[in-house]
Amino acid sequence: NELLEMEGNQITLDSLEKGTDNPAFSFEGEKRHNEEFGGPCSESQEERREGKGRFSSYCRKALQPASKAKHFCRAHAKVLRRVILGLLGVAYLCYFIAACYLNFQRALALVVMTAVVAFFICWGIFKKHCGAKVLLLLHPIGKCFQKSWPWLKWLLWVALLAGLIVWLALDTGRNPEQLISLGGFCFLVLFLFACSKHHGAVSWRAVFWGLGLEFLFGLFVLRTTPGTQAFQWLGDQIQYFLGYTTAGSSFVFGNTLIEEIFAFQTLPIIVFFSCVMSILYYLGVMQWLILKISWLLQVSMGTSPTETLSVAGNIFVGQTEAPLLIRPYLPDMTLSEIHAVMTGGFSTIAGSVMGAYISFGIDAASLIAASVMAAPCALAMAKLVYPEVEESKFKGKASVRLSSGEEQNILEAASNGAAASVGLVANIAANLIAFLAVLEFINAALRWFGEMVDIKDLTFQVICSYVLMPVAFLMGADWADSPVVAELLGIKIFLNEFVAYQQLATYKKNRLMGLEEWDGNRKQWISERAESITTFALCGFANLSSIGITLGGLASMVPQRKGDFASVVLRALLTGICVSMLNACLAGLLHVPTQVGDCAMFFSTANFSSTSYTMYTCCKQLFASSVLQNGTLSFTGSWAEQAESVLWLTECCVHYNHTSCAG
Repeated sequence: NELLEMEGNQITLDSLEKGTDNPAFSFEGEKRHNEEFGGPCSESQEERREGKGRFSSYCRKALQPASKAKHFCRAHAKVLRRVILGLLGVAYLCYFIAACYLNFQRALALVVMTAVVAFFICWGIFKKHCGAKVLLLLHPIGKCFQKSWPWLKWLLWVALLAGLIVWLALDTGRNPEQLISLGGFCFLVLFLFACSKHHGAVSWRAVFWGLGLEFLFGLFVLRTTPGTQAFQWLGDQIQYFLGYTTAGSSFVFGNTLIEEIFAFQTLPIIVFFSCVMSILYYLGVMQWLILKISWLLQVSMGTSPTETLSVAGNIFVGQTEAPLLIRPYLPDMTLSEIHAVMTGGFSTIAGSVMGAYISFGIDAASLIAASVMAAPCALAMAKLVYPEVEESKFKGKASVRLSSGEEQNILEAASNGAAASVGLVANIAANLIAFLAVLEFINAALRWFGEMVDIKDLTFQVICSYVLMPVAFLMGADWADSPVVAELLGIKIFLNEFVAYQQLATYKKNRLMGLEEWDGNRKQWISERAESITTFALCGFANLSSIGITLGGLASMVPQRKGDFASVVLRALLTGICVSMLNACLAGLLHVPTQVGDCAMFFSTANFSSTSYTMYTCCKQLFASSVLQNGTLSFTGSWAEQAESVLWLTECCVHYNHTSCAG
């Protein structure tokens, strides 16, 4: 019997896995043991139970106020939320009034941001409570407008076209070189139409609305004072913001490395920017922005919600991250919609690498403008090159659900964003090493082949400068600057835009330092207009290496459609290249030359120990006005009235060469 009882009480492996206790050590076993041997444990167990009961009762009484408070908060959650929001609103209002009272000019940015946020909050409240009533009141007017729309539409188009022609005639009359950019714009659109998959199925509404939105946005940014100031301010703020990267990178790498070595100076910016973007996604800020932009594009251009959302997302994220926004819908999207998604990825750059380009010295306002202008243009050109001939399953869908992150709190979002950037940083570093090494090898091989037939210094850049020179000229670059612009364009298409932007930054630095424009037969910098055109032309991931990135990213999401992705990727790459060029043509058309100002006043306060672009320009003006005849130096124009013109000319001759310097 005892043996059987012991066997029954044995702990088996199965009982351990199920979490079963050994009966030999259970309370019942102990009780039976006490009964058999007559111990006093039964009384002590009862006392212990009574003690535990009293302790539980005290705990319940102590926690009763907290439980009531929790129940009260749950029952009045809405009221409490409103009270807290109201208190925060009052606190912010007091802060806002104090900031404006102390220094309104300093608080101007705060006023603008507050006005924008207040507008959208009021609009949301109005739409929620009064939207249906307003739509009901406007229904008769909408019905009447719908009846008149067929002839009113043509009248509106004719008026817009006439206004555009008049504006172009007046504007290009002062700067005729802008007509070259206009001609290049028209040529690229016609070229893409010639490459269209289905010429008869093109949705001209999407094409004209997309190009119109691109033009209006470019006009606002590049020509209007509020637009120029707003984007210049935004660019400056981004530069200040990216400067905070130094705090982290200097702690990890030290000041010497981040000041002297490119990898430690530029690549940490990508880590910081990726971290911030991840936080903004967690907070819902990015989703809100993307939805607003995609709504505007969808309503105006008549495109489907899925493709529009992906293209709008490309303004802020990369070519593989944007399709993640519409990942559940990718299996059912048409080939035209997939082509639009790919074109959006090729036509824009990610926010993280934008920070790196800004750190090079590229104009931040131009990069932001180029990314935003590319969205409607990419959607329009995608519908021109690959029109919709299938029935989209999402055409009648009002909106699509935007996925959000899985992070539990803001710290996890920041950590995930920083960790995710490690792969991107490693990828950029590896690509730079590989591409620059390959470029040097190609140049060495080309030089060797060139020397066989007495052609010296034949390089990949030289070939690109000749082949793509007409394209650079059509975009609006001066003929003298076209070889350099073409060279950078070739590097962007056949290598990547990172290397091209790095070289553009060198040219810009040389110009700002006031170096001579020509060093023998080599151009050291390009004009400000050519710089602006090149900045827009390079702003996109449309290069040969991006084909693999795009196919790999999309195929990992929807493996069964790998063949469909491969069938449209080359057409999307060509469209993406042309979209960046169209943006560049528009930048050339709308570019306004920077006025140098009064050179005499500049020279009177200038320090001639160092040079600058302003000094170079003013010295060129002084050289142009100088006349050396029979060993006598004289000046024409306003310089003849300046008593110190000879002294200034002498100082200019220290840095720059001119025939007047011989006298």
